[in-house]
Amino acid sequence: MSQNRGKLYVISGPSGTGKGTICKELLKDNRNEFSVSMTTRAPREGEVHGKDYFFVSKEEFLEHVERGNFLEHATVFDNYYGTPKDMVIKRLERGRNVLLDIDVQGGLQVKAVMPEAVLIFILPPSLAVLRSRLEGRGTETQEVIEKRLSKAVNEIKLIGEYDYIVVNDVLEEAADLARSIMKAENAKVPEKVMPVIRKYEQEEKGE
Repeated sequence: MSQNRGKLYVISGPSGTGKGTICKELLKDNRNEFSVSMTTRAPREGEVHGKDYFFVSKEEFLEHVERGNFLEHATVFDNYYGTPKDMVIKRLERGRNVLLDIDVQGGLQVKAVMPEAVLIFILPPSLAVLRSRLEGRGTETQEVIEKRLSKAVNEIKLIGEYDYIVVNDVLEEAADLARSIMKAENAKVPEKVMPVIRKYEQEEKGE
């Protein structure tokens, strides 16, 4: 009953909820690794192949699509982005937990391909606080902020598809809760063991 295999954690939530910052906190545990996406866009200055992204041609990307080798993929401004399934599985088999910071629609795609993935939704304390955080960045127009808030409402409507909710009011508390979720998940009895346990229970009852 080895539990050495890692788990895939999908971290989602509206823009401005601090999911990226929570991921950074979780990555302080050396058993956790961040998933590296594949993209057809050109590398930006300072970006490293295999660390920031796997930079590939459109043809190579589409080959992965045809082989069904993406947990999720999407097109953004004429560039393709996706999460390679084989690379995630290799890390899991090495006993690493893999973190995937992705939007809600992508998270649901991952869940469809790997039902064992653990989905964590990061919520703001309120939409008013989320608005304040977005405005506090000072990097977006009011029109963009309104679009982000509208998208946030639509994403929150899908929260029932996720396994856990973490409200990010105080970062340290939110990160601690996320860590506790991971500890509990890593201590779970593997599903493949349950049929064996049920078999013995039935035998004891004479069924």
